[in-house]
Amino acid sequence: MITVVVADDEPMVCAHLRTILGSAGDIEVVAQAQDGAEAVEEVIRHRPSVVLMDLRMPGVDGLAAIERICALPEPPAVVALTTFDADTYVIRALRAGAAGFLVKSTPPEDLIGLVRVAADGHTVLSPSAARRLVALSSDGHRRDDEARRRTAGLTERERDVLACLGEGLSNADIAGRLHLAEATVKSYVSRMLVKLDCTNRTQAGLLAHEAGLVGR
Repeated sequence: MITVVVADDEPMVCAHLRTILGSAGDIEVVAQAQDGAEAVEEVIRHRPSVVLMDLRMPGVDGLAAIERICALPEPPAVVALTTFDADTYVIRALRAGAAGFLVKSTPPEDLIGLVRVAADGHTVLSPSAARRLVALSSDGHRRDDEARRRTAGLTERERDVLACLGEGLSNADIAGRLHLAEATVKSYVSRMLVKLDCTNRTQAGLLAHEAGLVGR
C-alpha cells in the first residue's frame, strides 16, 4: 500500500486529492495538513511513502517543510504541488530535495500514476520541464559554474549516466542505452548521489542540465 500525506492550505484541494487517490486500490491518504509545520508532524507520525506538498502556504511554507522532511532519516518522496508548470519557486523546492512536481490541474488518472512513480523512487519531472526550470533560474551562470565544479571529478561513464538522469530515463532505459546491466546502473546512480551530494535522482538530473551534460 502506498501511503500519502497531502499538504495544502485549501481544504477543497485536499479533499479533491484525497478523493482521487482514494479511488486507487493501492493508495491510501493517511493524513492531510494545512501548513508546513503540520505536514512535518504528520510525516513523522505516519511515515508515508509520498508527500504531496503545496509550496505556498501561510506560516511554515512548503519549501521549509520540504527541507525539514528531506532531512529526516529515510524520508518519503516529496512532490511539490504548483499551479504553474514553470514556476521559479519549484526550482527551490527541487534543490531542497523534492522528487519532482505536479501541476494541480493534473488529470486524475495521471495523478495516480505519478504518485506510484514517486513511491517507486523515480523522478516526477519531465525532461522538458527540467529544462524550463533550469532556464528560469535567476542565478544561472553561478549555478552552471558550481555544477561543472561538482561534476568535474566524475568518470566519463558516470557523466554518461548522469546525463541520462537529466533526460529523466529509468535505470532500465539507461542500461539499454549504455549497454550496461540494470544492477550496474543502479550502483552507478547510488554512488553518484553520494559523490554529488544529491538527495535524489531529480536533483542529480537538474545538476546534469546545469553542468551542460544533457544533449552534449
